[in-house]
Amino acid sequence: MDSGELHTVQGDNRTLDFDVEGMTCGSCAARVQRTLRGRPGVTGAAVNFATNRAEVTAEPDVDAAELIAAVNAIGYDLSLIDGGRRDAEEIAVDPYERDQRTWLIRVLAVAPAAAFMAITMLMGHDAMANDTLRGAMLAVAIPVQFWVGWPFLREAARRARRLTANMDTLISVGTLAAFGFSVYQLATGEMDLYFETAVMIIAFLSLGRYLEARAKGRAGKAIRALLELGAKEARVVRDGAEVMVPIDEVMVGDVVRVRPGEKVPVDGDVLSGSSAVDESMLTGESVPIDKGPGTKVTGATVNASGVLTIRASAVGADSVLAQIVRLVEEAQMGKAKIQRLADRISGIFVPVVFGIAFATVVGWTLVGGTPSEGLLAAVAVLIIACPCALGLATPTAIMVGTGRGADLGVLIKSTDVLERTRDITTIVFDKTGTLTRGEMSVTDVEPVDEDDVLGFAGAVEAHSEHPIGAAIREAARRRGQVAKVASFEAFAGYGVRGDVVATDSATTVWVGRRKLMAEAGLVIAETLEESAERLESEGKTAVFVGWGGEAKGVVAVADTIKDGSREAVSELRSMGLSVVMITGDNSRTADAIAHSLGLDRVLSEVLPQDKVNEVRRLQEAGETVAMVGDGVNDAPALVQADLGVAMGTGTDVAIEASDLTLMSGDPRKVTTAIRLSRRTYRTIVQNLFWAFGYNVAAIPAAAFGLLNPIVAGAAMAFSSVSVVTNSLRLRRFGRSGTNRRPRREET
Repeated sequence: MDSGELHTVQGDNRTLDFDVEGMTCGSCAARVQRTLRGRPGVTGAAVNFATNRAEVTAEPDVDAAELIAAVNAIGYDLSLIDGGRRDAEEIAVDPYERDQRTWLIRVLAVAPAAAFMAITMLMGHDAMANDTLRGAMLAVAIPVQFWVGWPFLREAARRARRLTANMDTLISVGTLAAFGFSVYQLATGEMDLYFETAVMIIAFLSLGRYLEARAKGRAGKAIRALLELGAKEARVVRDGAEVMVPIDEVMVGDVVRVRPGEKVPVDGDVLSGSSAVDESMLTGESVPIDKGPGTKVTGATVNASGVLTIRASAVGADSVLAQIVRLVEEAQMGKAKIQRLADRISGIFVPVVFGIAFATVVGWTLVGGTPSEGLLAAVAVLIIACPCALGLATPTAIMVGTGRGADLGVLIKSTDVLERTRDITTIVFDKTGTLTRGEMSVTDVEPVDEDDVLGFAGAVEAHSEHPIGAAIREAARRRGQVAKVASFEAFAGYGVRGDVVATDSATTVWVGRRKLMAEAGLVIAETLEESAERLESEGKTAVFVGWGGEAKGVVAVADTIKDGSREAVSELRSMGLSVVMITGDNSRTADAIAHSLGLDRVLSEVLPQDKVNEVRRLQEAGETVAMVGDGVNDAPALVQADLGVAMGTGTDVAIEASDLTLMSGDPRKVTTAIRLSRRTYRTIVQNLFWAFGYNVAAIPAAAFGLLNPIVAGAAMAFSSVSVVTNSLRLRRFGRSGTNRRPRREET
């Protein structure tokens, strides 16, 4: 097998992606899936009716051509997606656009015929004695039955040749029965004609197919919109000159220049220049992010101000945008457990419906003595029973939900996630980089009127590599209080010393812990000691600064809480979830942060390798745990948790280990992710309830003659449309405050 046919490799198996043509309902998808799973060497297969995609996991020696032939034999067409992925141009085209045009033409053509038949129905039974009118009804019904309804007839014939059946079979048999019986009645001079039944059913079904194709196209809009975000060209610097080249020709290592207002064409590292970059397409955040030398930029983001020169680090399939698209596509291919039940029902639905229709004719004939009414009831059964809504219930909700998630900077990796979020009882946050910024910064300087304290401390720390020293140095630099240092010495675990040059003299300055002050012979005043103790009680690290025989001041440094952390904790608690923080900090620091955030519980002094054990203990205590983290040491805990949530600002390892990925570092995205997942799952349940309930109620009503075939056709057509429309409501999630307050069913 050509390596280009591979999508992914899972152990010794390989995964192949296919486009499927010819599916018209959920039973089609179930049949294709059953055929693929039955092939030797195939270990798994998932067929998605809404996306017309099939994903097959098979042993290495399985030939894709054999799978294609097997599916062709049952009347459907498979085509391998090279490399498991479509290219940008192919995905960017609405795959349902052709279907929309086809069915719109047929809807416009059948509308006058349907209007004519509606008029004849209003004229009453006596009008049927008019031979001209009867002949006109036949003339109108013929093109509707055999041209407008040709797609149904063609697909039914294809299934019949392979001794299979689907919804097109139900429609074709039903309308042909009404049409054929009417021709017989017309030929024998009988009054009861049912041409209007066949015409009106085909009219409603054609309208339903058009609306369905239109809605399915809107449901898949998210991926196309993502791909359209990418730049088509890049300004590459070659031999000192800027050359515009197609994006496909940019290679890793190329130097690319991005001017104000342009899209960043590839992922890369900034070599020179400074600018603000709009990353809303990636993170969902509207505030531009400052970029300068050494920072990273992502393809498809927008350079808002200055000129940036970057070196390409990832292009094509390796770019962040391509990975987002791939994750969303894979999530859309998945099936929730609840959908698998619907698939099994769809797979046996058509033959069961034929059995009910046959029993209906027999029952009306034997019991009621009215074969014609039995025929009409059977036609209604065939038409009303189409399992389209069942096939669309889950995939359309997943398509819209995962697409909306991508818009908001939330990547849902699998459909199982949607179900797991319902059961979560406890959210465990890693502290550093998740609830806090992960970077030390100066929070307090005391006494505040001593300008030299921060300036001298920053000067001495200029040569320090310690995070606390870096924070003090940066704070001094921002305030313009940096002096020069003639010498420097570090004392591991205690602090630093340096000779700070001021005018013509040098002052030896000590910066560090109490023990360093004592060893240097510096006296700490009682008021300064009290200030240090107060700052430490707030979870901050107190650093003394002294010279001339005494400590002159204290600088407090802390890993500051992120904007949005308090709001995120509050919202999660309002959803009925217990919020826990896990950290390696000492208990006093951890408790101070936990109190500030309003947390239910804090697990402090936990070594990185023990995080997974803490998650396991919570699970053993009966909690269903979601773990939120961003570091390499969080990966085992993310896997152990019932739901792993990774901050996209973290490491690749953490992101790969998670179930949900947040493309920004905003902790409020955790609530967005959980609410969107729950809302999507609830939409699936609503869709399936409607689809099952519709068939359960409608089939008996049709069999007992309580449902006219024309009404049945309209109801069947709009049942599918209603399911897709309900799914499309997810596109409004997060707009106009729709996800701000928790609803009872979300908690």
